[in-house]
Amino acid sequence: MTSQTPTDLSQARFNMIEQQIRPWDVLDQTVLELLEQLPREAFVPPAHKALAYADMELPLGTPAVEGECMLAPRVEARLLQDLAIRPTDKVLEVGAGSGYMAALLASLAARVVSLEINDALATMARNNLQRAGIANAEVRVADAVADAFAACAADGPWDVIVLSGSVAEVPDALLALLKPGGRLGAIVGDEPVMRASIITREGDAAFRTTQPWDTIAPRLRNFPETPRFRF
Repeated sequence: MTSQTPTDLSQARFNMIEQQIRPWDVLDQTVLELLEQLPREAFVPPAHKALAYADMELPLGTPAVEGECMLAPRVEARLLQDLAIRPTDKVLEVGAGSGYMAALLASLAARVVSLEINDALATMARNNLQRAGIANAEVRVADAVADAFAACAADGPWDVIVLSGSVAEVPDALLALLKPGGRLGAIVGDEPVMRASIITREGDAAFRTTQPWDTIAPRLRNFPETPRFRF
């Protein structure tokens, strides 16, 4: 495969924004400028760099392991827009993957802690973030779900929580880690129907949920599944 030149990559990035991102109602200028400035190819495994701006999920390992992938660019962009990250926000991400979403979040927020269950992916993410000059994002190896989200609670409560993968439902113990006014973004449901869910904490036990768009995404590991049969 012929290697892509900087001009090729710049054109591919432009095409991604105009043909994938904008048609998905991502119109926030700050988000669009960030997608233009942050080189996604720097976070893609070498074998897939030519597909860095394609409208698809990209596997992060060889051989590919189910669930270990970069989400499609339009999904990452829409989550980023809908969470309305503020410069003072402290953000938790579950599922660091290659570090790209953590880099996007860190470019808008004060601090990002990203948890990754796979040690090799955590190392990849750290290296990618360091090379990109992102100093306010920390990647930790942890099973987010273990011990009632103890690893997530350590530095909480959080202004924003992002689940970079799908779950059957969002556990109450995770919602409890949001600050008042905090937002959680996740892709919730079971195939063939999953919905992006933005959950805002409005009080001690009051939460408001909007589900503005549909998509499909791989599962995050170890989150509880919805029982197939209910009686």
